[in-house]
Amino acid sequence: MIPSALKPVKNSLTGNQVRLGGPVPGKFDDPVQWVKAVKSLRYSAAICPVQPGAPSELIRSFSSVAKKNNILISEVGVWNNMLDPDETARKTAINKNVASLQLADEIGACCCVNISGAKGEIWDGPYPGNYSKETFNQIVETVRHIIDQVKPRNTFYTLEPMPYMLPDSPDSYLELVRAIDRDRFAVHLDPVNMISSPQRYFNNSAFLRECFTKLGPYIKSVHAKDIIIMPELTVHLEERRPGTGSLDYTVFLQEMSRLKDVPMMMEHLEKQEDYLLAAEYIRKTGLTTGVSFIE
Repeated sequence: MIPSALKPVKNSLTGNQVRLGGPVPGKFDDPVQWVKAVKSLRYSAAICPVQPGAPSELIRSFSSVAKKNNILISEVGVWNNMLDPDETARKTAINKNVASLQLADEIGACCCVNISGAKGEIWDGPYPGNYSKETFNQIVETVRHIIDQVKPRNTFYTLEPMPYMLPDSPDSYLELVRAIDRDRFAVHLDPVNMISSPQRYFNNSAFLRECFTKLGPYIKSVHAKDIIIMPELTVHLEERRPGTGSLDYTVFLQEMSRLKDVPMMMEHLEKQEDYLLAAEYIRKTGLTTGVSFIE
């Protein structure tokens, strides 16, 4: 059964404004200066500005200032290997997830996010063991453990989909939602990470719709990237800046506008100039699509 808090429900009516965000350059100890930096980029969402272990007073201050200025803290990213073959490294990774979920709950982030992990030395690497039944069960038990340790009330724990580990499709994500069976387990959507075949690539408009149709009620944060297929053997897919690939951003934004207060976060770009260009493209596409943005 799907947890009661995550049972599919109709999303808000179409026409919601989209919250765009991305990395904000610099390190901030002053929440007011952080807000100024976020607003200067015309963002209404931003990645968590503090790390686990930050003083509670500072966390509360960032949370309060963000709310007062209509900024969503999109996510607390963990980015480690909860399936590490080394037991000591695995326990350390899991403990960091617990601490990060605690931070997300205290600061009121939309979610805490990690990948499920890899059954090998490379934390996000492609290994046959990533798809075993034993690995599926290990993911389920690990996520349950993290959520049960924290018992979050103000945030959700999520897994970012990846091309060669679970979840790697809308259906495999739903399977994990059902198996984990925790109200505070939800979805972090990264459509580009799941475009791992020419079929999905060339039919990405339909794939985007499938993602939002199946996962929409559970989505807490979304990554905005682009993708291109290269004329190289064998299949060669590369991540690109939004607007320089083939992802159907018209459909992407239409689907995003059906959700309410779900941040759309740009990532993985080399320079701040690239983020400005990506944001410009996304906003212009929104203008022609009839989708507006909260600023």
